Amino acid sequence: MTGLSIGESLAYINWTVLSTLAVGSFTAVVLLRLRTDATRGFLGFTACCAAALAALAVLADTALPPPSSNLAIVASPGLDLPRRAALALLAILALVYVLALARNRRAPAIGITGVLAGVLALALAAYGWAGGLARGVPLAVQLLVLAAALGGVLAAMILGHWYLVTPRLSERPLVLLARALLWVVVAQLALFVAWMATGAGLGKPPFEPLIGAWALFVWLRLLIGLVFPVAVTWGALQTARTRSMESATGLLYIDVGAVAAGTILAAGLYFGAGLLA
Repeated sequence: MTGLSIGESLAYINWTVLSTLAVGSFTAVVLLRLRTDATRGFLGFTACCAAALAALAVLADTALPPPSSNLAIVASPGLDLPRRAALALLAILALVYVLALARNRRAPAIGITGVLAGVLALALAAYGWAGGLARGVPLAVQLLVLAAALGGVLAAMILGHWYLVTPRLSERPLVLLARALLWVVVAQLALFVAWMATGAGLGKPPFEPLIGAWALFVWLRLLIGLVFPVAVTWGALQTARTRSMESATGLLYIDVGAVAAGTILAAGLYFGAGLLA
């Protein structure tokens, strides 16, 4: 049953990766535009990436199969169109934001509206697929922190490259982003402990998922997707503070892989077994 659940959940895992990348990376762009002197070249490029990822998420959404009885997902056909519309709005506003950046405009209304559209898409997915507020709110929290972590680390890795061609750029943008990313991953680790202590969303005995049928994936989520990124992100923050940007970028490359693996594991655990991790 475990292998079958994993296979049938792949389309939903793919949706999660694309959507969280789009929402998180665009949020990082808006944050850095409003709070730092990050270059317009970096911001525009990352916003373009977010738009492309959001567009791919829309396409992935239209190809989602009806959830089978093996998955911990409730069919929500009434929310399919609003969810796709929110993702499409994010893609459009991200492109509009690129144009605003080209004209050297801060455009906070456009940026914040785009972020809210992405958050709405994740919230609609959580509410619909979880079958209501009781399980939808925890899943929404999970999706939002996944977006902050995965999209944030992608934006940080791209920003690290910008220092290699713009050496006079202040270290503040990368330090701010790396610090925020560290807090997000620490928050994910705290949520993991909370999910396990409360039965991981299924009302199981405390910490039972650590020894149950899905224990291997739960431990991989903890060690590879949470503990390791905390250490790597801390290292990236320290090297960014000392302007060792090549080292920081290298660490962020590793971080992208670890956080992405953790996101895939978290999505697979929920869609395949209903476990929050």
